[in-house]
This record gives sequence, structure tokens and C-alpha cells, in this order.
Amino acid sequence: MKKLVEIIAKALVDHPDAVVVNEIDKEQSIVLELKVADEDMGKVIGKQGRIAKAIRTVLKAAATKDDKRVVLEIVQ
Repeated sequence: MKKLVEIIAKALVDHPDAVVVNEIDKEQSIVLELKVADEDMGKVIGKQGRIAKAIRTVLKAAATKDDKRVVLEIVQ
């Protein structure tokens, strides 16, 4: 999951070297914290959160085979 978020985020931003993904495993869920450069924040979130929602949809589809719940948090 972590690698998937990294690949998607690096393709969207202007500063791919600033992309950092932290993975926190819990019992039934995985929390992924995505950090990007301040000027790239809008590119990852998108207008009205559409890009962020699309990334979360892809993660949800990938997590169903593992019977896990994935939460994506975009942090500064």
C-alpha cells in the first residue's frame, strides 16, 4: 500500500523527492500518512478533494484482497 501511494503521489507533484509516506499498522486497518511539499498540496488534494478521493478509492480496492481497511491522511 505504501509503495502504491508513493508512486501515485510522485506522478502528481512537481517535487517528487519531497514525497514521504508513513505506514502505521493497526489490528484491522492501515493508516497511511502522506506528506508533500507545501506548494504541491493542492495537486494532491485537487479541486474539492477529487484527487484525494480517487487515491482513497484505489487504496480501498487494493485493500479488499487483504481484508484490511486503509485510511489515507494527507498531512503538512
